[in-house]
This record gives sequence, structure tokens and C-alpha cells, in this order.
Amino acid sequence: MSAMVETHPPTPTAAADVVSILRGADPARLLATSGIAPTPELLQHLRPALPTLPDSAIPALARWAGAATAVSLLASRRLFAAAWRFLLFQPAAASPPPPLAAFAPLLRRYARIGRTDSAVRTFRFLQRHPGRYAVESDVTPSAEALSPLILTIDALCKEGHPRAAALLVAQIRREDDGWAPDVRIYNILLNGWSRARRLDKAEKLWAAMRDEGVRPTVVTYGTFIDAHCVMRRPDHAMALLDQMREEGIEANLLTCNPIVYALAHAGRFGDAHKVLEKFPLYGVAPNISTFNSLVFGYCRHGDLAGASRVLKAMLGRGISPTARTYNYFFTVFARNLSIDLGMNLYVKMVSNGYAPDRLTYHLLIKMLCEANRLELTLQMLQEMRNSGFEPDLATSTMLIHLLCRRHQFEEAFAEFEQMFERGMVPQYITYRMLMRELKRLGLVKLVQKLADLMRSVPHSTKLPGGYRDKEGDDAIEKKKSILLKAQAVSDVLKDCKDPKKLRELRDPEETDVQIADRIVANIRRRVYGDISRIVPSVS
Repeated sequence: MSAMVETHPPTPTAAADVVSILRGADPARLLATSGIAPTPELLQHLRPALPTLPDSAIPALARWAGAATAVSLLASRRLFAAAWRFLLFQPAAASPPPPLAAFAPLLRRYARIGRTDSAVRTFRFLQRHPGRYAVESDVTPSAEALSPLILTIDALCKEGHPRAAALLVAQIRREDDGWAPDVRIYNILLNGWSRARRLDKAEKLWAAMRDEGVRPTVVTYGTFIDAHCVMRRPDHAMALLDQMREEGIEANLLTCNPIVYALAHAGRFGDAHKVLEKFPLYGVAPNISTFNSLVFGYCRHGDLAGASRVLKAMLGRGISPTARTYNYFFTVFARNLSIDLGMNLYVKMVSNGYAPDRLTYHLLIKMLCEANRLELTLQMLQEMRNSGFEPDLATSTMLIHLLCRRHQFEEAFAEFEQMFERGMVPQYITYRMLMRELKRLGLVKLVQKLADLMRSVPHSTKLPGGYRDKEGDDAIEKKKSILLKAQAVSDVLKDCKDPKKLRELRDPEETDVQIADRIVANIRRRVYGDISRIVPSVS
């Protein structure tokens, strides 16, 4: 047992060690001999410390984590100047330039924050200085497969800027009459317009590609079919599938599955099954995604019997359901509060050897909390822990609200306190609800501890729009009273704007105090309808 000792420090400790090495002397050698691997979790902990690192440490970081990873880390913290210094810095004349793939995170980050002009300037720099980057021929089959233009328009389209990508392609065509976009560039632009849900632009691009004689590939058809399916046009997608087969292009799951999903989503299960029956004709075998689409459609429309038939058909074909398959059932059970059905399916799922995921436990806990079943909720939370999923903000919040509905406020406070111990900040509405109940019960110590907990961390103070309406009758009556008083003030001011009435109301002998008292009396008369409540004027 003594040999089974953890050789790597915990992630926060390892991140602190890496930062200390990068700030010291000879970071490249010390990192190489540290035995610390650049895991995604470790790199995530490194991000906050990046602005404090010296420029001399960036090459060591790149050799340890990889050039593309180092640029991605710097760009994620918007340290673009440091990223450029690293990409352009060559310690020796004979040292090779950074790979072209190292510029990809920079382009993606520029596009993600909306700086499309910076992304285009980066492309222009790479276009003018081809010696500033190296294309890894062992990774990509040709330089054309990974070019600065491909990287740039891909980053722009994936981050929601297909218009900027299309303008860049058009500008390059104007600069070079002999250049024309190939099918890969068309595929990227088509995907960009499809992701932006601009089917009109995608159709124009498709027509332009066909007019220029560019032969579409299965990727082109798959992208265009998916665009029609996302826009709920499965009939057009099926026509494209037939057109693709007429052109001699073999179908695959990427072209067939979106059609099944769109038809099932629309409740057209007969048409969906007809498409499924044609899969052998297309030379395609349905997979788990195909059947999940059908299960989702049946569950969405409340047809659990149909979903169960699809589940049996899956098992008959030797395709094992996943947690997502079962989650579609649990979503229906949670919506209908069908506790018995939900728990029976969960037991059957686990006993058959299928592992639930976090969403499974979320749906079951939500169902049990809304049904006010505390014992089953606690049991499910323990099952969740045993499966390797720690309670998160959603599950803890649901448990606190359930405890408050059952008037177990001290237990709710204990769960609230444990959320801080687990590193979570509860929602402000949960804090307000618990604080109100603790004050109502006169639990002064718990009120003070609750306030201290929330003051110890930065948190939002926003509340849902309908929250104040649920605070009680007193708050509602107070709101009505304010509105009545405001209406009365408005009516009095309207009367005073009439010159004739103003002269009638005004007594030359009246003082300003008497005028004010009379206006207040008019307001009270309109609000309360009780003259006796009017305070006598001060003479």
C-alpha cells in the first residue's frame, strides 16, 4: 500500500509550482525536469497568473505546453501583445519559425471578441511574410490543406462572422483575377451562413458555387442538408439527398441523420421511419444518434409508447442506449412529475449496466424536489455522489428550496453553508428567500452568519422579474398604494395646469403652507376617500 502514493501534486499546487518556475531562472530546464504534465485542468489554473509572467518565460511555456497552447493561453487573457512577441521572437537565427497552427488560436480569439479587423490584419501579415510560419507537412498532407486563408475564414465563420469571411474572400478575388475559391472555402462559408441561420445567404452561395462549376462534395451536401433541417425544412433536405445520389455522391450518416432528427422533431414519425427504411438503399447503417433522434421526437410529443418501441428496436439491432437516450424519458417524467415511472426506469437503467450522467441526476432531483419528496431527494443525491458527480449549484439550490418549502430552515442554512465550503456561490434569490424566513423566525445568529457568508464573496444582486410579486400581501398592498398616490398627484397637477381652475383654487390671502396643505388634502381624498383623515392646515 505504501507504494501507491500520488506522484503528482494537486492541480492548484502544481499550477503554483509552474508559475514559480516560470518566474525564476532557467524555466525551460526546470519545467522539463519537474515531472508536471500540461493537463487542461492545470492550464486552466495558470490563466490568472499569465499577466504577471515575464516575456522571457513565454518560450519556456511554449516548449513545455506546445506553441499553439501557449498562444491560446495568452490570447484567452487578451494578452495579444505578448502572444505576438512570442510568435515573432526567434532566439537564434537558425531556429525554425512557429508552426502555422500556432496562429489559429490568435485568429479564433480575435473573432470571438468581435475584432474581425484584427483577424484580417493577421491574415495579411501571414500573406506578406510566408517565412514567419512553418507548415507541418507530416501533420497535414499539403500546404493547401492548412493555409492562412483557410484558418482565417474558418475562425470568422465558427465565431459567428460569415459576412466578414465572405468579404475577405471577395476582396482576394478582386486582387487576383486568376484566383478562385475551391470547394473547401465554399464549404467553410456555407457552414458559417448555416450556423448563423441565414439560409438565404447559404442558398445564394450554393447557387454561385454551382454556376462557377465547383463540384460539391459529401461535406458540402451534408452542410447544406443540415442547414435546411435546422430551419425546419426536411422536405428540401430530402430532395438534396436524392440530388446527391443522382450525382454519384455516396450518402453517409452526416447527411441522413439530420433529416431523421428534423422529421422526428416536427412529429412526422411516419416520414422519419420511411427515411430510416431507406438507409440500406443509401448504403448507411443507423447508429445511436439516429435512434436517439427518434426517441427525442416521441418524448417531445409525449408519446412514451413510441419511444419505448424505438428503444426495443435499438436493442434488437445490438445498439446499446446511452444516458442521453434515457434522459429523454426522464425529461418527460420530470415534466409530468411521474415519480414511480421515473424511479422504476432509473432502477432498470442501473441494473442493466447503463451509467447515468450528471443530467440524469439533475432531472431526477428536479422531479423529486418539485414533488416534495425529501427522502428520495437525499437518496438520489447520495447516488449522485457514489457515481462520481459532486452536487453542483443547480442540485444544491433545488435542495435548499425544497427544505424551505418544508420549513426546515436550519437544514437549509446548513446546505447553504456547505455550498461555500465546496467553492460555490449560491444564487441571490436563494439568499433572499432564506434570509427572509430566518428573520421571520427570529434566528438572529443564523441571520448574521448568512449575511457574513454573502458579504465574503462577490455576488450578483439581480432578482427574477416576478420575484417581488411573491414576497407577500404587504408588498402587494404597498405597491397598489404607491400607484394610487401617484395617480392622485397626476390628477391634481392636471387640475392645476388649467388657468381658470388655478385662479379658483388660489386664494390671494392663502399662504404657501396653506396651498400645500390643500393639495395634500385633495390627494388624500382621492386615495382614501376619507375627509376625517385630513390633517388640519397650519394657520
